[in-house]
Amino acid sequence: MTTARVDSWTWSVRLFKTRSAAATACRAGHVRVNGTSVKAAHPVKIGDEVRVRVSGVERIVEVAKIVTKRVGAPIAAECIIDRSPPPPPKELLASIPQRDRGAGRPTKRDRREIEKLLGYQ
Repeated sequence: MTTARVDSWTWSVRLFKTRSAAATACRAGHVRVNGTSVKAAHPVKIGDEVRVRVSGVERIVEVAKIVTKRVGAPIAAECIIDRSPPPPPKELLASIPQRDRGAGRPTKRDRREIEKLLGYQ
């Protein structure tokens, strides 16, 4: 087997919990193969770069082995080469101010402070 559907492969290597969640992410444009958004039926082959956005975190993996059935975690780790950037340090996340839920939109002053923290200015 040289190719597999991208939704089936991402589900098989445990990037998504269900195949339908993988297909939904493809439809929403959260799955990219070699830099282009793809549909669920797009074939992936060994060496392709797959970028997946799951719950706000982007995972960048390279296809090392083709599988179409769900496999265990140790085998799934052999099927991908993880090229994801490391998560930001907890100190940086703690320094970003968090608004209370239901507090409404940030004010202009709040937005300026957020942009200054993130380095947009």
